Amino acid sequence: MRGRLSAASSYSLGTVGSKASYSGIAMTTFSAVGGILFGYETGVLGGIKEMKIWLRQFGHPATNLQESPSGYMIPLSSESFLVSILSAGTVVGALLSAPAADHLGRKWAIVAACVVFAAGAGMQTAARTIPLFAIGRLFAGVGVGCVSSLIPMYQAECAPKWIRGAVITIFQLCVTIGLLLAAIINNVTKNYETSAAYMIPLAVQFGWAFLLGGGMLFLPESPRWLIKRGRLGDAADSLSRLMGCPPNSPEVMTEIDDISLNYKAELAVGATSYRDCFRSRENRMLFRTVTGILMQACQQLTGINFIFYYGTTFFKNSGLRDPFLISVITNTVNVTMTLPAIWCVERWGRRRLMIVGSLGMSLCEYIVAVVGVTISVDNIAGQQVLIAFVCTFIAFFAATWGPISWVVTPELFPLELRAKGMSLVVASNWIINFALGYATPYLVNSEPGSAGLGSKVFFLWGSTCFISIFFTFICVPETKGLSLEQIDVMYRETTPIRSLEYRRQLRVEEEVIALSSHGRFEKRSTATHSSRSTT
Repeated sequence: MRGRLSAASSYSLGTVGSKASYSGIAMTTFSAVGGILFGYETGVLGGIKEMKIWLRQFGHPATNLQESPSGYMIPLSSESFLVSILSAGTVVGALLSAPAADHLGRKWAIVAACVVFAAGAGMQTAARTIPLFAIGRLFAGVGVGCVSSLIPMYQAECAPKWIRGAVITIFQLCVTIGLLLAAIINNVTKNYETSAAYMIPLAVQFGWAFLLGGGMLFLPESPRWLIKRGRLGDAADSLSRLMGCPPNSPEVMTEIDDISLNYKAELAVGATSYRDCFRSRENRMLFRTVTGILMQACQQLTGINFIFYYGTTFFKNSGLRDPFLISVITNTVNVTMTLPAIWCVERWGRRRLMIVGSLGMSLCEYIVAVVGVTISVDNIAGQQVLIAFVCTFIAFFAATWGPISWVVTPELFPLELRAKGMSLVVASNWIINFALGYATPYLVNSEPGSAGLGSKVFFLWGSTCFISIFFTFICVPETKGLSLEQIDVMYRETTPIRSLEYRRQLRVEEEVIALSSHGRFEKRSTATHSSRSTT
């Protein structure tokens, strides 16, 4: 019970500190710029690899002009390798993020990731051969992998609990903005007759690295990491900036006491290594880790990256006249429909959004599959229906699983194991991304040795989306409005299926404690006033 009462008051930034601490919200929101870096690098190759000048530089003359109208092509194996090598780098980056975050701190680990990413961007821009281009993609992937793990962790540890979900959702919004910017810039430069056609989109990546890395220099370090390192004075200064209160204020001191108390309880369990992420103890770490890995697997198996990695090629093969324009449209939908998630995540909750999203995506993908296999590429009306439901699928993803999976992931783990748990979960995301990125051309294309599924692949994605409904109901708790310490207590004392009722109990306890504290404050104020009046 002591843990519950302590956790009930933890992260008072949204209560004791008042919702007027906009500077703290702005600082944690700025770090979401890392999502632009993430999304841009993920999406830029999808358009570049269809550019004539890029194919001429890195490929060879085509023998079948009907399949390769530009007159040039690269082998299917090279295409799969270049697409998937980014994901290979992100796996390495995600795994490196844990030691970096625990030793350098969340803030400086992000800065270091930006330096690595910039090195990869430079190699890609300067490359004239496939090997150097691939090495650049690998380095950029390491930076993206670190950022994809570190940014949600930093935001979760610094944002006030009443708006934490919305702040982390903005990270996904920036990912979608990055994808859209990549599509727009590719569309602008695609017809250039010089190497600038692909060098400009690649060089733009330097800007995102500089913006994030330079901005992080002025942001506070995570107060929870500082407490973990025993730097209570620095933690007070960090909380002071985030909460808008003096470092020695009661609000800051109470917050430090609560986080420290919960951290000491974690140390008493003795969980300090990667092995502890897979141990089934009272803190249920095995269940939490498996939940995070399966959740990231479900997100990848929605098929969303098929649209953004191979969408340009897929739409071209479907008979659409301007696949680059369709790519811009789908990315615009992705950005626009992420905006409602910022509002809904703290009002409707995580579980409800994920279940609704799974149902909507599954329905849309089954329709796309049916339409795709029953109409010809010359059926303009049918192709328009296909695009409409692809966009509807993207809308469901952008408003639900896209951002919510990143919101829930840093909420899964206690402070001592958060960096290690996040690195494992995010690495699993990128491993699956790598596998799908490499396998998808062989599943979809009609070349010899490929499955030639084409639009039929959406039957697969639709089925995995349907399965994710049951996964969410059984494994994902409702954490809306709870502090990270309260969520840790929830995992110890109840199950995700019963989390809604347990969450209500925690919130009631929190209100009782707040009212009790307010009453004691009023009595002290009255007594002080009476004493002064007598004097």
